[in-house]
Amino acid sequence: MDKEKQILSLIKANPFITQNELSAQLGLSRSAVAGYISALVRKGSIIGRAYVLPKEASIVCIGGANVDRKAHCLGPFRLRESNPAAIAHSCGGVARNIAENLGRLGSAVSLITLVGNDNEGKWLLAETKTYGVDVSQAIELPNARTGTYTAILDDRNDMIAAVADMQIYDSFSTDMLQSKWPHIAAGERIVADTNLPAELIRYLVERCRDDSRSLCINTVSAAKTTRLPEDLRGVDMIFCNRHEAGALAGIPVEDQDGCKDAWKRISARGVRKIVITLGEQGLFWAEADNDADTEADPASEAGRYGYVRPHKVNVVDVTGAGDALMAGVIFGLAQGEPFATACRLGTAAAALTVQTNRTVADLNAELLYETMAQHQTEGL
Repeated sequence: MDKEKQILSLIKANPFITQNELSAQLGLSRSAVAGYISALVRKGSIIGRAYVLPKEASIVCIGGANVDRKAHCLGPFRLRESNPAAIAHSCGGVARNIAENLGRLGSAVSLITLVGNDNEGKWLLAETKTYGVDVSQAIELPNARTGTYTAILDDRNDMIAAVADMQIYDSFSTDMLQSKWPHIAAGERIVADTNLPAELIRYLVERCRDDSRSLCINTVSAAKTTRLPEDLRGVDMIFCNRHEAGALAGIPVEDQDGCKDAWKRISARGVRKIVITLGEQGLFWAEADNDADTEADPASEAGRYGYVRPHKVNVVDVTGAGDALMAGVIFGLAQGEPFATACRLGTAAAALTVQTNRTVADLNAELLYETMAQHQTEGL
């Protein structure tokens, strides 16, 4: 057994053991023990004093947490006039939504985000915490406004326009992320969205590659795909829609064949897995490794791929469906499911979400599996 493993074993037995005691038991100098302890902290194997051991199978979400507002017009929308509307507000933000979905599904999940020192930020974190999300790593910035997203919908529930105040994320620095690294590295999976600045995303990709951490990225929008570095080695999985996939690949993506062409280009940049949503056409998934549960694509060196058809449901509001889908896939993988099965669980989570007017539906693991099973039976 190497020294790091010996030290970790002793710490598990007694988290309050001192470095002098470790030195005596292992026959090492105190400075040597201190060096091993520092290495274990950097790797996330232990977290600070008194050598707190990380939770197992945890997921760390990094990115946006906003207050969402929806203004539903009560009659036909009239430009440049005052329109009567019913306004509702809720928690939002891609990383935050994913974290809440995972929390509802029973996963051990934490959220690293920026909020302002304002009432909206305090409310946002308090609400998120109620769904089982650890928000202790969120950073509160003085003299900053918590992010907001405001959408105007017409009387048919179609969006007319939306405005977003996300300036706070420009302040998210590499130093902030470095200070959180012991917590991040302790996670089984790391989830990030592209609301983060480009230099921070680059650092995260490189650090996950160097530390062999599993990094999943939600591209958020076609415009924000430009924040991703050209070298994506270190990214385990990317979630995007067809427009975002096209922006990443540099080609138009309209259908399933377009997804395959885009995947060949994106995987060449180092990504191991991808999920591309196609709206009413369902989703496309692919992975570059050789342990998928479907036949290999003989025309592709990128690996294996498949499709998941959408559920036939009464759509009330599509807001948050993509975030639910990503959470469902990550949940499935955390349960040890094959990638294709995890994507079916993600599709079930999205279907449950679009049937409500909430950004995050009232999910649980049993309901998710039941919905997936029912969908597979209906397809027979």
